Amino acid sequence: MRAIGYLEPQPISAPSSLIDIELPRPKAVGRDILVEVKAVSVNPVDTKVRAGAKPADGHRVLGWDAAGVVLQTGPEVSLFKPGDEVYYAGAINRPGSNAEFHLVDERIAALKPRSLDFAAAAALPLTTITAYEALFDRLGVTRPVPGAANAIVIVGAAGGVGSIAIQLLRALTELTIIATASRPETVEWVKAHGAHHVINHGKPLTDQVAALGIGMPAFVFSLTHSDSHAAEIAKLIAPQGRVALIDDPKSFDVMLFKSKALSLHWEMMFARPVHETADMIRQHELLTKVAGLVDAGKVRSTMTDNYGIISAANLKRAHAQIESGTTLGKIVLAGW
Repeated sequence: MRAIGYLEPQPISAPSSLIDIELPRPKAVGRDILVEVKAVSVNPVDTKVRAGAKPADGHRVLGWDAAGVVLQTGPEVSLFKPGDEVYYAGAINRPGSNAEFHLVDERIAALKPRSLDFAAAAALPLTTITAYEALFDRLGVTRPVPGAANAIVIVGAAGGVGSIAIQLLRALTELTIIATASRPETVEWVKAHGAHHVINHGKPLTDQVAALGIGMPAFVFSLTHSDSHAAEIAKLIAPQGRVALIDDPKSFDVMLFKSKALSLHWEMMFARPVHETADMIRQHELLTKVAGLVDAGKVRSTMTDNYGIISAANLKRAHAQIESGTTLGKIVLAGW
């Protein structure tokens, strides 16, 4: 089968940073389903792994977001049958979805939204799982913080996770959403996705939040540069508030949070599939729920660009764009 991978960590500008390769077609066993991949999307994790992780088996296929058609099911599969159209984000400890055929555990896949084509559906899984788990499983945004404003600040809200987080909050909660963005196009993007207020993360956050006159927010969801925003987050949030992070700060001063008894939550959407947790099927359930929200018109795909067929050349373009730090929404590739 055709696939795209890499042989050694390199800058994306290197000619062999991503290459087209041929691999044997896998077979479904256990609870795996074999999916014919129709579309994929690219996430920051793809670029980080490519740039820094040496393949253990001589090569590594990247890609986690995917949408496609079930071709084969393992003997223990009960959720899907051949012909089902699915979407999922896979597991970081298994071969990736940048391949014609891909194995994924049924417990982390779901039927794709009927109203979306494969490309638009492929934009959603990883960021949706990240946002949903962070908001509802980690922060517990449906559980109020005593005395706090029923509000959340999303730092760096214009990317893939922020774009879906805003929509999920609008569809499933009554929270006031304060999004941060710094460029005219990102400000308009987060407004279009449902943010109630937009502030500039290039300036001190606390004064801007206070100027809104709604009180100290109960929650903060920090998506980028969390280390540089930590002091402002600690100042602007209400006592006993809850903070979630998804990025990889080189350092993070948790002592800033002690005086207000703030709680800190790390979201890592691969934790459930990698460790095969007892509630691993939660990802199947939440993707199923979000598919229903999409088909009901309450959530829309965050796809912004389709870079064409799934190939090394097009994936290199996508990786370079992700690494520029200026991406709005999600980049997808579709077809072979």
